[in-house]
Amino acid sequence: MTAVDTAPAETATGGGARLARRAFAVRELGIALALVLLVVTTTIVNPRFLSAQNLKDLLLGSTILAILAVGQAVVVITRNVDLSVGSILGLSAFATGAVFVAVPGLPIPLMLVVGTALGAVLGAVNGGLIAAARVPALVVTLGTLYMFRGVDYMWATGRQINAADMPAAFLRLGTATVLGVPVLALFAAAVLVAVGYVLRNHRSGRELYAIGSDPAAARLSGIPSGRRVFYAFVTSGALAGLAGVLHAARFGTLDANAGLGTELNVVAAVVVGGVAIFGGSGSVYGAALGAVLLTTIRAALPVLGINPFWQDAAVGALILAAIGLDRALSARVARSLRERKAHV
Repeated sequence: MTAVDTAPAETATGGGARLARRAFAVRELGIALALVLLVVTTTIVNPRFLSAQNLKDLLLGSTILAILAVGQAVVVITRNVDLSVGSILGLSAFATGAVFVAVPGLPIPLMLVVGTALGAVLGAVNGGLIAAARVPALVVTLGTLYMFRGVDYMWATGRQINAADMPAAFLRLGTATVLGVPVLALFAAAVLVAVGYVLRNHRSGRELYAIGSDPAAARLSGIPSGRRVFYAFVTSGALAGLAGVLHAARFGTLDANAGLGTELNVVAAVVVGGVAIFGGSGSVYGAALGAVLLTTIRAALPVLGINPFWQDAAVGALILAAIGLDRALSARVARSLRERKAHV
């Protein structure tokens, strides 16, 4: 085949890639517009909703969920799911308090490393079982959800660690600001930029999308699928461990119930953020936007005088709408690619 013959095919491929990128942009733009509309509507009802303190509270409220959503998005892109993130957060948070009780003078940066490393080890347990034993991620992480939580309960034995038991400097980390922006939000932004850069610009990151799009084809093309999935779960675990340390800094009071049920909110944020539950598409930026949107919904609906029941109903409706939009966009991209190929 000559260069002239291959040019149309290359053009079609490039056009398909551009179309897919536009589809992803539509998802994230839709989330951003929904967020703006919600904020504007709530502010009209109660102008104090956009006060500096309330904005700070919204940022703090969405920070930990956003970090967890970024890690979950990496896993979901590979056509998997991690249901153990809430338990990893809880175990890391209690470990943070227990370590500070035992070693009060431990440097805060070192504690951040310890919590992240603990999460990475727990994520490696998930990834090892899934990649090596080829057990479905839903089954494995459902099991480790209870296993990690059980370890937390056995460690805590009903104890509660209070703010007075931890260093004041560490607790200030949970409320400190830089130019009015909470430090915890800066942590989330750094995580978002770093993971987003790797997924977009590194071969290993792009291969995660290939695995999620078609696992069999990815293996046949030479992509080390098992290793990539393993590291995706390590990443999710590490970010859940980091979130546990930040949870301890923000709330101060810790027990074995920290992070209980969080995994469902994390999956909801990822799906609402446009990451396809079927794998292969979406971005961590959309997942983070989804986390901010869910946090804002829970803060805005009471201000609008809406019954708390409808808060959960609204989240459920958003999830269904996101899945429907994903299928519609996927069908549109596939149809456009077929039309392009037909004209080649």
